[in-house]
Amino acid sequence: MRYIDAFNHFFPKPLWDAMQKSEGTAKDIGSRMRGVPAIYDLDERFRVMDQFSHHDYSQVISLGMPPLEALGTPTETEELARIGNDGQADLVAKHPDRFVGFLASLPMNSPNAADEAERAFKDLGANGLQIHTNINGRPLDDDEFFAVFEMAEKYDRPVFLHPSRGASMPDYASEDKSKYEIWWTFGWPYETSAAMARLVFSGMMDRLPNLKVLAHHMGAMVPFFEGRVGPGWDQLGKRTTDEDYGPVLTRLKKRPFDYFKDFYADTAAFGSRPATVCGIDFFGADRVLFASDSPFDPERGPGYIRDTIKVLESIDMPSEDYDKICFRNAQTLFGLPQDA
Repeated sequence: MRYIDAFNHFFPKPLWDAMQKSEGTAKDIGSRMRGVPAIYDLDERFRVMDQFSHHDYSQVISLGMPPLEALGTPTETEELARIGNDGQADLVAKHPDRFVGFLASLPMNSPNAADEAERAFKDLGANGLQIHTNINGRPLDDDEFFAVFEMAEKYDRPVFLHPSRGASMPDYASEDKSKYEIWWTFGWPYETSAAMARLVFSGMMDRLPNLKVLAHHMGAMVPFFEGRVGPGWDQLGKRTTDEDYGPVLTRLKKRPFDYFKDFYADTAAFGSRPATVCGIDFFGADRVLFASDSPFDPERGPGYIRDTIKVLESIDMPSEDYDKICFRNAQTLFGLPQDA
């Protein structure tokens, strides 16, 4: 069986080295990143992937955390983006059987972010973009970022949303930080869901009707909260007295629920079968892509790949749907060669 892993992370060596030499956040990327060799060591990455060679397993790679825009000034992040995207393109060119494509990362704090997206598409053959759910605390529907999404639609390449939230964002107004890694466990799904909502209610999906957006981690909170997203948001404005949301629903061309159904999602659910079943049921087999979030698991790589495959194999579905989720949807969305 073939599997194209649509959302997993790797740092090309030139970018990894540059980050180690930089000052500030780029240098202090955290003990977890440095403690996961499969995210920067190519030999270790191949060792992990070799465990699934019997599955005809390949990857579409993207950078790991933190977001490039958090690593310095616009000038600094522009250079890091160039190094990272060039490095990923080089890996795809040298190891096409391992890496069938890559998602470009952008210096989203720079006014030239859209230019880097176009360079990645035209000159490097990038298969999509990875954008984080907020840009140094700013929402994705800020007018400054519209050109990036417009560029993705122009080149018919998808935007993959990756959550970004840290302990500095507290869970309670009376505190100054999030405790017990709540910022990650529950904060990241909220971040992704909030970003999806801002794209919907801002009218972004109407302005760019051919834009394709994938929400990491099986669409975050949206599938489980289908009732709130559907009938609940049909009542937009009924719970608010200090602002009139009535015109928002009138302005949108579709029911809010229908826009959320238009997103794509991936199977990176940390080996959770109930979450996977819920997500496939909500988005449908045509809009779900196999992804593992490798190498972030207790076994430093193979665990989530193996667990995700096991979960998919346990779900009763038509073989045609299984093929779509495992590799055919990725081929279509990324513009990869189609299998016979």
